[in-house]
Amino acid sequence: MNNILITSAGQRVTLVEIFKNTLKELRLDGKVYTTDMNPRLSPAGYVSEKCFKVCRCTAPEYIDTLLEICEKNGIRIVIPTIDTELMVLARNKRRFKEAGIDVIVSDEAFIKACRDKRNTMELFDKMNIAYPKPIDKFHPVFPLFAKPYDGSLSTNLHVIRSQEEMTEEIMNDPKLLFMQYVDPKVYKEFTVDLYYGKDYRLKCIVPRERIKIRAGEINKGITRKNAIVPYLYERMATIPGAIGTMCIQLFYREADGEVLGIEINPRFGGGYPLTYYAKANYAEYIIREYLLGETIAYSEDWIDKTLMLRYDKDVIVYEK
Repeated sequence: MNNILITSAGQRVTLVEIFKNTLKELRLDGKVYTTDMNPRLSPAGYVSEKCFKVCRCTAPEYIDTLLEICEKNGIRIVIPTIDTELMVLARNKRRFKEAGIDVIVSDEAFIKACRDKRNTMELFDKMNIAYPKPIDKFHPVFPLFAKPYDGSLSTNLHVIRSQEEMTEEIMNDPKLLFMQYVDPKVYKEFTVDLYYGKDYRLKCIVPRERIKIRAGEINKGITRKNAIVPYLYERMATIPGAIGTMCIQLFYREADGEVLGIEINPRFGGGYPLTYYAKANYAEYIIREYLLGETIAYSEDWIDKTLMLRYDKDVIVYEK
């Protein structure tokens, strides 16, 4: 069997459907399973073959539980989806590999560089990618921006425009990084979906402009085949330890092509479905590499100006 497990499925209904459809299109005998801490309340769990209840990924028994699920259900590929599980899965990737299971996650060192924004700045320096200038909170220049060094889901973010807004709570928060404010009237915000093969080489780059954001994820967006593509390819063509799908968030100034890197998330982004609809099927790349043993070539064969407008859809369950 060529079964796939998507962890922390939550609301990732479309991602589950993408993998299901791709298996069918490739005429492979396989099913897509999911895990969640609360399968009853996981919409994605209902569209998968089965959703397994698991503990928090930080719990000591998490890896043993996940490995047991994989072995009992013929899982050959594990797809992580949330930041907090990346490091624990990276550290245990070899255990799964010994059982014939590929966890599509980057190596520990790369995960560490991405999870801590302070390390990400060093990574950007090595890649020659500019980023918003750090600001000394004791000698601030306004306006400025503050965010947690290990944050996600766009939480605990602050735009500070004056000394009066620099509250004691913000000043004393040990997790906050202070940096140059980037004016959205001048720069456009992008998330760029990247795919890295087993050889740590970049295979595809799809920039998607974030027109409107809701709860930290893209609500309205459009793919742009612009100067970001060659810019990132020149700087990120090979990254030791980088595996599978990831997304880099950045600001782009069209007037002169300036790029400011914000963060790298080494997993499927919440807005990845837009990239899929633009005909860059990273699920197919994964399946071809890890199930069929094929080599993936670099490609820019995806559709420019693909517009995605999201809306809420219901999953109805008649409980017995």
